[in-house]
Amino acid sequence: MPAQLPDPIVMVVQRTDDVRVHTCVASFAYDNIANATHIIETRSRLVLVDAQFLAPCARAFRDYADSLGKPIERLYLSHRHPDHWFGLGAAFTDVPVHALPETMAFIEEHGEESRSDHWKLGDLLPEHVVVPKHVVGPGEETIDGVRYVFDRVTDSEIDYQLTLSLPETGVYVAQDLIYSGTHLYLTKHMDHWIRVLQDMLVSDHRLFLPGHGLPADKNEVARNIEYLSTARQAVGDGLADDAFKNFLLQRYPERRCPGIFDIYLPRLFGGASDY
Repeated sequence: MPAQLPDPIVMVVQRTDDVRVHTCVASFAYDNIANATHIIETRSRLVLVDAQFLAPCARAFRDYADSLGKPIERLYLSHRHPDHWFGLGAAFTDVPVHALPETMAFIEEHGEESRSDHWKLGDLLPEHVVVPKHVVGPGEETIDGVRYVFDRVTDSEIDYQLTLSLPETGVYVAQDLIYSGTHLYLTKHMDHWIRVLQDMLVSDHRLFLPGHGLPADKNEVARNIEYLSTARQAVGDGLADDAFKNFLLQRYPERRCPGIFDIYLPRLFGGASDY
């Protein structure tokens, strides 16, 4: 990992009279995995989703949010994987953080272990752990005149994940249910994950905000289903570890961020810690 990271890509991905949606994507280069975080900008405030992984990326995301000139109402944390919450301690210690109770409990119990486990990142790590204080669960809430719908998705890329949708704008904040143009972080829950994505295909949503890569449409949802189906078959055929990795690299040469294999293979096949 280089000492000087490339700047994240920042873009406005949807604009209506009342809502602007922004996405900030970390670098695809080196061992990065293109973490994507988002801002929902309404008339008088901002709602953020996730906090980036590495401290410089988190600070760049915060700087961009501050440049919009509106207060940050809150930040929603989608799940407990550290590439989504480490940035809280680098740039969002003053922001109310909302999360599922399972996510809050994991960070409270294992957050420091997770941070210590990533010691090789050096000064790219946050200085401390921030535990979310505000519970969110399935339901609806209106914030600054905009309706948000929240859901709790289980047993997909992670055991518990929060998703958000803005029904009136067709936006679905899927986070790690979708990897857009990058290799997926695979788990033992591929069957259920496929079913979740199939439901997304027949939904009314038009714009899908991923946890990795650029904003996507239903074509990318379908491509994720195909990738998961192929990976599931490869596992069934007995491929594992480097053979499994090489198979997927050859099958999907267009997908980026191959460094993710080194993160999840010890967990998928070797029972390594999930910190």
